[in-house]
Amino acid sequence: MFDLKKDISELDPNFAVKPAIEKSGMSFYSIDDEPFRIYGVFKENGCYRRMPESTARLVSDGVYSLSANAAGGRVRFKTDSEHISVIVKMNSIGKMPHFPLTGSAGLDFYVNCGGEERYAGTFVPPFDITDGFEATAVLSGGQMREITIFLPTYSTLSQLLIGIDSGCCLEKADGYRIPKPVVYYGSSITQGGCSSRPGNAYQSIISRRLSCDFINLGFSGNEKGEQVMADYISDLICRRSFMIMTTMRRQRSTFRKRMSKCLKP
Repeated sequence: MFDLKKDISELDPNFAVKPAIEKSGMSFYSIDDEPFRIYGVFKENGCYRRMPESTARLVSDGVYSLSANAAGGRVRFKTDSEHISVIVKMNSIGKMPHFPLTGSAGLDFYVNCGGEERYAGTFVPPFDITDGFEATAVLSGGQMREITIFLPTYSTLSQLLIGIDSGCCLEKADGYRIPKPVVYYGSSITQGGCSSRPGNAYQSIISRRLSCDFINLGFSGNEKGEQVMADYISDLICRRSFMIMTTMRRQRSTFRKRMSKCLKP
């Protein structure tokens, strides 16, 4: 009798996702420490956030919750290791029937090749993920590489450890050619909704092509242009940011008026 209920990973090993990684011969480091460079998010009260918790609370319950999702977050470093591993701890995981888990909870990594960032792989979460996962990628050769890891769009990270082969080099990555971050404000499309991988969110694509930093302030279903949000974005632009792009359609004229001190026609 044929077993029609066999797991696909038993039929095709390419579908298998290992629940744990081999840690012997590897050294692990927290992204909070040197020489890692974190972009788009910052650590506050045990998770990586996109805007201060105190400000997000004043905007709305939706923004407060979604601002803890790591959309737009990146980690950059250089290494000559042939293996790159991650140990990811998560406080919440975005599981949705219409959204690939690799996009909502996975991590992408890209390698800089002669000034062009090229896709090198995805750290794929298991289907039964509960509070994080572990994964390893293998790179050919042993030359020094600059690596960018894109964080999940709809999950909340509490810890990320990166592992490399013991004895290999670990150095600070170069900065972006355009260091002042572009600020994106909008709803689900901006947050990265339904993208197959974090690196396929449109801000990530623009960032790689132009070598520019960015901040993702997309809040799924919650881009309402509140005064608190307008003031926060205005302050970002006045202090350190390059520009703002928004997918906002509703209340656009009101939002523009609220940000008039920084927006020019």
